[in-house]
Amino acid sequence: MTTFRHFRCQAVSPRSSRALALSAVLTLAVAGCGVLPKKDAPSPPASSTPAGTANAGTALAETRSTMTENLRVEVVGLNRVRGKHLIAQVRLSNTGTEKHLSWAGEMGDHTRPLGDIKWASGIGVLDAQARTWLLPYKPVGSPCLCSGRDRDGLGQFIDPGRSITVYAVLPAPSGNPATTTVVTPVGPPMLNVPISDYAPPGDFPDPDAEPVTPVTRRLILPSELLDKSEETADDGKDLQVNLSADVLFAVGKATLTPRAKAVMARTAKLIDASPATVVTVAGHADSSGNDAINDPLSLRRAQAVQNALSALLSRDGVRFQTEGYGSRRPLYSNDTDEGKRRNRRVTVTFPRPQPTTQKPAATTSPGTTGLTGSTKADGQPIAMQVTGLRRLPGSLGLLTYKITDEGSAESWFRDLHHAQDWEAYKYQAATNVRVTDVAVSRQYLPGRLEVATGDGVDFYCACTAVSGVRINTEKFAPGQTREFWNLFALPDTADTLQVKIGPFRDLHVPIQ
Repeated sequence: MTTFRHFRCQAVSPRSSRALALSAVLTLAVAGCGVLPKKDAPSPPASSTPAGTANAGTALAETRSTMTENLRVEVVGLNRVRGKHLIAQVRLSNTGTEKHLSWAGEMGDHTRPLGDIKWASGIGVLDAQARTWLLPYKPVGSPCLCSGRDRDGLGQFIDPGRSITVYAVLPAPSGNPATTTVVTPVGPPMLNVPISDYAPPGDFPDPDAEPVTPVTRRLILPSELLDKSEETADDGKDLQVNLSADVLFAVGKATLTPRAKAVMARTAKLIDASPATVVTVAGHADSSGNDAINDPLSLRRAQAVQNALSALLSRDGVRFQTEGYGSRRPLYSNDTDEGKRRNRRVTVTFPRPQPTTQKPAATTSPGTTGLTGSTKADGQPIAMQVTGLRRLPGSLGLLTYKITDEGSAESWFRDLHHAQDWEAYKYQAATNVRVTDVAVSRQYLPGRLEVATGDGVDFYCACTAVSGVRINTEKFAPGQTREFWNLFALPDTADTLQVKIGPFRDLHVPIQ
């Protein structure tokens, strides 16, 4: 396993540092593993510090752990190498004065199986253009091309008042951006972090010197109309529009209802606005009935939708592919009435429409607009404050908000993860949050990270996790504040949206 020879770790003793350096050199000599040579990228001028390369005491971006009090996370280096790799250096600091802090489990990628959540495998970037979450490469026989607790001599704990610096080697975001969003498992994403094309100081493992596997998570952004006639899923490439069969058809029928006219018109406008040359129309049923009934009915319904859309399109050159899958491809569990209702659908899939010109973000600061709410948990007063709704590239939005126990006793605030029963996530997370564009009656749901497994696909919320190794995230000491976050799709032309967070009152939040 490759390791690197230079590691800025303030919490390691001189004897440990010497042992770490010797161990690293021996590892490289024995394994024949490569390091990224400095000649692959230009060196910065001696008199300047380029963007993406912080000085020893400075940081390019900072966030705080939601789960672990006194854990500060800072990006201190972000360097693009050979135009295709990215080296992220992150400083972890224990700002407390009493407790040692464990870091390896908290910095591990929580979208992996529980036994593999380790080391710095959770450090990544959000590739907004490709709508993809990029994580460290995975070499053969190792969790990730990143700092390891034992392998790099870091130990399990960070002493009070001390810091360590960890690294991760991962794919560079597409489009050669000057900045990116850095993500970690511990706190809100860090926005607009500058990327340097200068060589990073020190030696780091070379992903071109050994077989490595890119670890990526596709980010899917769902939304739905408030009348439940349509829900969409946008992965940055294709738009999947799920039309409710209960709205389009009478029970057991394949003739469009009068109400379906408006639904068809909206969908046709989306296809017209897209570069689509091929549109797929697929009919689906719930688990009621049998294949002899569901399969032909789902196909006839798909054909009815295709015929209606063909007549409504205002441009030529669009070809349709129609299928009927019966109950074989459910989106949700058929164990509930709502899950069954959503599975009774006709899905129309085509390349996503080109975004319209974005409206300038509002300049009002959330801190001055009264974006707060209150409730109770375990008899204690709980306060909430929205700290930002920020527009990211690629029609993405980041919502951040703080929850505070204002009482005199400990409380568990569990209302953030009360998702609707049809939503299927691998673990509990802050999913009980909605953003609504009232003007068009469309509601945006938290983004989903798609992870392929041997048995199918798991979905993880693109938001604060509150289970697994982060099960104590919803536990508050008296006076304690934690900051939570969610990623959403944002309409391109809106400047204010309605935000609903758990049991708190609805808020009208300006987009920054």
